[in-house]
Amino acid sequence: MGSRIAIRDEEKAMNKRTSLLEAATIAALTIALMTSITACDSDSALADNGNTLTVDESGATSVDASRLQDELDSLPSDEISAQEKAGLLFMREEEKLARDVYLTLYDTWSQKIFQNISNSEQTHTDAVLALLQKYDIPDPVGDNGIGVFVDQDLQALNDSLVNTGNTSLISALEVGAAIEEIDILDLEKREAEIVGNEDITTVYEMLRKGSRNHLRAFVKNLKNQGIDYQPQYLSRTEYDEIVNSETERGK
Repeated sequence: MGSRIAIRDEEKAMNKRTSLLEAATIAALTIALMTSITACDSDSALADNGNTLTVDESGATSVDASRLQDELDSLPSDEISAQEKAGLLFMREEEKLARDVYLTLYDTWSQKIFQNISNSEQTHTDAVLALLQKYDIPDPVGDNGIGVFVDQDLQALNDSLVNTGNTSLISALEVGAAIEEIDILDLEKREAEIVGNEDITTVYEMLRKGSRNHLRAFVKNLKNQGIDYQPQYLSRTEYDEIVNSETERGK
């Protein structure tokens, strides 16, 4: 009788040790899994922070000046053509135009979208300036203030867009969408003129990605106002492809 009790007690002790071991194993696996997930999240955050192009929750897309400079420094300085030079001069002022119009419309309507995207456009015009400096091309912007341009076509466009945008909030948001359409088309045109200059192509492609994100943002804001925006400059096919695609991130 005593031996059977002793056996049962030993079995109970073994079962208890087994249960404790299983619990410890499960706990260790849980900690390992949580650590792995945390590491993955951390890696993702670091990877995202390493992008030259960054996007905030509103869709405003900015160029990191330091990382862009590193990229430009890593690429050769090829001979630049007259067309490529003219393209850089034009795009420097056109990106400034976007910034200037949005700053003006923010003063009028106090809508965050104009402030957010004007900040991004500052980084866009600075990105083109980095190329002008790389190729020793005089900057057409200089100390020119908001709404002042050397290119008289851009001057006229700026004045027209500001006048239209000041009439109503809906018109202002439509002006924003129109600017991004124009920017996309002009970047496409200027990029087609590039012959071998990978650094210029790199900047233009980043700016096009930013303009597509900004177009999506303005279209979304118009939709929130009950307006189904219709493209004014892009083809219907290209416009639909852009607005029906996800926000673009990364380089």
